[in-house]
Amino acid sequence: LPAALGLAEMGAHWIHGPSPGNPVFRLATHYGLLGPEAAREENQQAEAGGHPPLPSVTYGSSGRVLSPRAVSKAHDLFDTLLASARAFWGAEEPPAPSVGQYLRAEISRRVPASAGGEEEEEGAQRLQLAILAACLKLECCISGTHSMDLVALEPFGEYVSLPGLDCTFPGGYSSLPDHMLSALPEGTVLLNKAVRTIQWRGSFREEGDEARDFPVRVECEDGDTFLADHVIVTVPLGFLKEHHQDFFQPPLPERKAEAIRRLGFGTNNKIFLEFEQPFWEPHQQLLELVWEDESPLEEPSADLEANWFKKLIGFVVLQPPEQHGHVLCGFIAGKESEHMETLSEAEVLSTMTRVLHTLTGNPHLPAPRSVLRSRWHSAPYTRGSYSYVAVGSSGDDIDVLAQPLPEDPEDPRPLQLLFAGEATHRTFYSTTHGALLSGWREAERLSSLFAAPSPT
Repeated sequence: LPAALGLAEMGAHWIHGPSPGNPVFRLATHYGLLGPEAAREENQQAEAGGHPPLPSVTYGSSGRVLSPRAVSKAHDLFDTLLASARAFWGAEEPPAPSVGQYLRAEISRRVPASAGGEEEEEGAQRLQLAILAACLKLECCISGTHSMDLVALEPFGEYVSLPGLDCTFPGGYSSLPDHMLSALPEGTVLLNKAVRTIQWRGSFREEGDEARDFPVRVECEDGDTFLADHVIVTVPLGFLKEHHQDFFQPPLPERKAEAIRRLGFGTNNKIFLEFEQPFWEPHQQLLELVWEDESPLEEPSADLEANWFKKLIGFVVLQPPEQHGHVLCGFIAGKESEHMETLSEAEVLSTMTRVLHTLTGNPHLPAPRSVLRSRWHSAPYTRGSYSYVAVGSSGDDIDVLAQPLPEDPEDPRPLQLLFAGEATHRTFYSTTHGALLSGWREAERLSSLFAAPSPT
């Protein structure tokens, strides 16, 4: 969406791991959509562990900038623990059911409570815990979950991070689908055509054409219908969770319905704040927020109304200002994020202003001149942002979700329903490149069917 000057991505923001193994990066390069930085060899080879450290400043809730040394010490510990959490993939008996429980146990083991120690030591240790609490919130945004306690530990290491320093599209992410669509004949893609139900395993005929019948009939909310041999379903998992029983007729087989129920799907939203003038330094790309009284070892307050904003992890500075204006993009996940969607823009703006006054220690900081936020949970066809492997679920559920229907390989009318989208990619779920690969996978499946000699 264009701001006063430039653009703000309401959805996908970065190419995660822009390197040759990433199809989004390959296409973007092929169409010439990236800046010169992104294409550099060394940027493609950088092992950033999925989320590169941007030049950042960390504000504490006491209104001071926190010591970079304390911050990087806590971040390094968190990164080490997170890496160790990925090592239980395939373990018979992981030490905890969830990533959150595992991390908390490790933190309490490694950040020893100072028993009547020096006041200074106790302060440093409390600060460590507060920064680690902030790290957990960032991880919630990355996983698209309310709490890391909901994310299963054993399959956590199955997710694959590609090498490369994350980059953005100078012309906006939509420049990619625009180029891909330009090759298609006019009128191929119909927009604003919401689907009410997909009937499959049927025998449907076009009026006046008795010669040919189709197994699938798609009915739209405006009453239009389309008959088909094959349908590729790419709706978000959040929509499937809410509607799969009535969206498909007959309903999906129990195994598929179970996978939809078990997999996790959460909300990660953005809050854009536009300023007349920046209050940050030109080189700062990330403003992190730490609430100094928090600890990962204590239960957070359940009062969403009073404390929702504390889930905000901080703000990315949109670069370059010539293109975007002076814009900060905040990230917030989970129930607090869903609560934010219910507030008015004025409420969000005044709360964000208050937060910035608290953190910078400057009560005279001018308020942002405008606010814009995503509302992925309220969006009826999305109901959240992206998927994660929840406690009680595994990568097998992702594969079950991806399996085409009908299940019987001998069925005379194969591949009536095919499934794609980020939640159907076992190692790249939650990403645009996972979504793209899943679409190619299903197109390939159909193309092999048409290429195969028909059974006599």
